[in-house]
Amino acid sequence: MQFVVRLHAEITIKSRSVRKRHGKVLTNNLKKLLRPLDDSLYVKWLWDRIAVTADGNDPQLRAAIIERLQCVPGVSWFTEVIEQPVSDFATLADWVCDHWAEKLVNKSFAVRVKRKGHHDFSSQDLQRYLGGALLRNAQGSSVKLKDPEVDVSIQVTDKVVHILGDRYQGLGGFPIPTQETVLSLMSGGFDSSVASFEFIRRGARTHFCFFNLGGDAHEVAVRQIAYFLWQKYSASHPIKFVSVDFGPVVEDILQHVDNGQMGVVLKRQMLRAASKVARFTKARALVTGEAMGQVSSQTLANLQVIDQATDTLVLRPLITMDKQDIVDRAKQIGTEALAKSIPEYCGVISNKPTVMAQPEVVAQEEAKLDPELIDTVVRAAQVLSMEEIGEQAKQQAGTVTRLEDSEGAVVIDIRAPEEEDEAPLEIDREVVCIPFYQLARKFAELDQQQRYLLYCQQGVMSRMQALLLQEEGYTNVAVYEGE
Repeated sequence: MQFVVRLHAEITIKSRSVRKRHGKVLTNNLKKLLRPLDDSLYVKWLWDRIAVTADGNDPQLRAAIIERLQCVPGVSWFTEVIEQPVSDFATLADWVCDHWAEKLVNKSFAVRVKRKGHHDFSSQDLQRYLGGALLRNAQGSSVKLKDPEVDVSIQVTDKVVHILGDRYQGLGGFPIPTQETVLSLMSGGFDSSVASFEFIRRGARTHFCFFNLGGDAHEVAVRQIAYFLWQKYSASHPIKFVSVDFGPVVEDILQHVDNGQMGVVLKRQMLRAASKVARFTKARALVTGEAMGQVSSQTLANLQVIDQATDTLVLRPLITMDKQDIVDRAKQIGTEALAKSIPEYCGVISNKPTVMAQPEVVAQEEAKLDPELIDTVVRAAQVLSMEEIGEQAKQQAGTVTRLEDSEGAVVIDIRAPEEEDEAPLEIDREVVCIPFYQLARKFAELDQQQRYLLYCQQGVMSRMQALLLQEEGYTNVAVYEGE
């Protein structure tokens, strides 16, 4: 099988040297991401496109390739192609009819031919001939040049003819890491996950900085979202997850800062800490999920005062988006269900928060704080790679992975429904299907006298979910590791 991958349009209009760099980076990224799927996979850059080929015609491999290509930054669109040498019209018509006639029964269609190179026929000549052949062989079909039900796409390049299959949309954007590195302030909610994705899609290596305000269970949940974003959209490059225990900073604020100024001061302290983490990760900017007017600290007046706490560039890709648009975007990229299960940890709650902070007032309040505390919590931060997070999840000891007695335990398949449909879990145990994003809510409704084993494809999500449930006090859950 063969796929043709097209670069995002913004890449194709750049200078020759920049386009060459982007093309080679995208090709290398695709090699890293696709070759683990099958040893026969081959990726080659051809200047105006990238060819992806694999031996055989395995439908599961085809589905895996399509899914992976749809999630790689820099890909505009791609299509599967079938090719054969240029020959006489009759031979080409038989070949096209073999692939298209059955699909066009009782449908309107149009044949579109594009040529590159020198030939003794025109595109229109070949279109008419192939259209006539398909019309005769596809019962009930009709030719409709404007808005047909099916477009039959044929591409002739020099001495090779390609039949183009369905066209799949890619992410667009730029390949990672053709843009400079950023550090995303990840809370685990809708906003921060979408903001992180937007910079990943735009080609920036995006590290994560988490300010822990909600304990171990909160951190595990946020790690899960960060790992999901990395694994699905940016696994071509190593990413760091930096966890900063911000409890001491919050306590300092609660004890010394005027109630109305707490929200702005907390955000300023976060930016100061994040700027120090950014220097460690060599990030050129901080990314937040703030949207104008969404909460009291996100008025333009307050954001201006908050940004004065650091010289590091602060970028807010969601600044003009409505909340529902952000939630819809989270659903589209796959983080909505995860983010929905994470409660908000505000850290400090003001009774009458200011919506127009004054720099001199904020400065007076911050003068009451411990000036060394930010350095202290940043130095104590935990730094993990995404690979380490995955390994930790796989190696969780004790009851996270095992029950003393798992005989008769029910297996809960926590994969998304589309994953279950593609590869059903067929074992000699009772299996129930509860997607991971519903597990926290639905597990409490299950028979707690029963024992349960969680299953997912790679074992990472199942271990994270088991740990979360055990943090909630459940002792009857572990991870299914096969028979």
